Amino acid sequence: MKKREFITQDLLSKIFQTASEPLHKLPAERELAEEYGVSRYTVREALKKLVSIGIIRIVQGSGIYVSENARSNPLVYNSITEKRFDQMRYRLLSLHKRLPGKEEQQVFGIGENDWLWYFCRLRYVDDRCTQIETSSLPLAHFPDLNQQVIESSLQRYAIGKGLTLSHFLTHYQAVAVDKIQAALLGCKRGTPAMKITNRGILAGSEVWILSEVIDIHYECTYVTPFNADNLRFRSGS
Repeated sequence: MKKREFITQDLLSKIFQTASEPLHKLPAERELAEEYGVSRYTVREALKKLVSIGIIRIVQGSGIYVSENARSNPLVYNSITEKRFDQMRYRLLSLHKRLPGKEEQQVFGIGENDWLWYFCRLRYVDDRCTQIETSSLPLAHFPDLNQQVIESSLQRYAIGKGLTLSHFLTHYQAVAVDKIQAALLGCKRGTPAMKITNRGILAGSEVWILSEVIDIHYECTYVTPFNADNLRFRSGS
């Protein structure tokens, strides 16, 4: 692990370790450099990561403060959502309509004659292609889906339709990139990747989007509370 990545993770740990007496302010950049035995540039790069994911804010002349809402979400950050929209872009590969299969009827709670949109797009972060996303959405909710929407924010588009987004159910699986995926992502066949299957769920419990993402640069950090009941269940007691 690179030094700046270790510092990022270690500072995250220290922020989340102090639940009873929350840490509100970090030491100064110079002090952190001395503590970790690295240059101030390395510390600055680690802090830049924490700023970008909303964990800290740096006030010139005052110090480095932990954001008030930093501990409100079990997902501290992931590489899909940490970047601002101006740091990434999408490129549409295909968009078409088709009737759903049996599994899709189950997912969306629709009939065999209810059309779905299907699209495939590439995601670029800092001009580097990082993922392939294949998604489907009910045509009834999104009759005017188009290239401009797909190459921007689908969540903002859904909210603009008057829908209330509730939560996502996400599944992760380690995979190897195949020949076609490698050509699109500009990597070697067999490159390790994360396959991320996502269901977007509305406030009324209806699924509004089903997506599958192949990401070759995926990373995330979670806070997982200790679950005594789960430990007893797994122990058979």
